[in-house]
Amino acid sequence: QVQLVESEGGLVQAGGSLRLSCAASGRTFSRYTMGWFRQAAGKEREFVAAISWTTGSTYYADSVKGRFIISRDNAKNTVYLQMNSLKPEDTAVYYCAATRLAIATMAEYSYWGQGAQVTVSS
Repeated sequence: QVQLVESEGGLVQAGGSLRLSCAASGRTFSRYTMGWFRQAAGKEREFVAAISWTTGSTYYADSVKGRFIISRDNAKNTVYLQMNSLKPEDTAVYYCAATRLAIATMAEYSYWGQGAQVTVSS
């Protein structure tokens, strides 16, 4: 069982930066692929970024590539999402999630955080 607790989101102006963190319980954090997803009001949840536990490879949605960076600190059982050059369309509730698979679809993530609201003003 893994419990994920996200940091608070926030309000930021367009062009600004924000870092989200997600702390995981348990001693096997290093064996979980971690992902970030987001859901804007009235829209479906979508993939943002993931970092594989087997290779450390990172994956990004095209919409955030070059602006967002996912990283992890296994010693702290924490995954981060550094968000730069934020745009109003990045406004959403952001969720971290965990899966034992090396690469997974959203449906294959077993554990989810509570979500953090990120609002980007224009």
